[in-house]
Amino acid sequence: MKAKVIVTPKKTVLDPQGNAVRDAMRHLGMPEVRNVRIGKYLEIDLDGKNVDLEKRLDDLCRDLLSNPVIEEYSIERLSE
Repeated sequence: MKAKVIVTPKKTVLDPQGNAVRDAMRHLGMPEVRNVRIGKYLEIDLDGKNVDLEKRLDDLCRDLLSNPVIEEYSIERLSE
């Protein structure tokens, strides 16, 4: 199975890295840029078809790949 995980700051959390990128983009000729949010993108290849595989992946995303206080994540199954 292959899964795509996207981790982003929660909407209510300030994103200083995103603001720095936004400012640089404006400075480099794109004044139309209103907002930039920086996150993490992971593609994960998994072996097996265990029934609880998705549940365990969700647990790992919550406990390891994201900080649930300031980040949210989504998991998308790409293939078997």
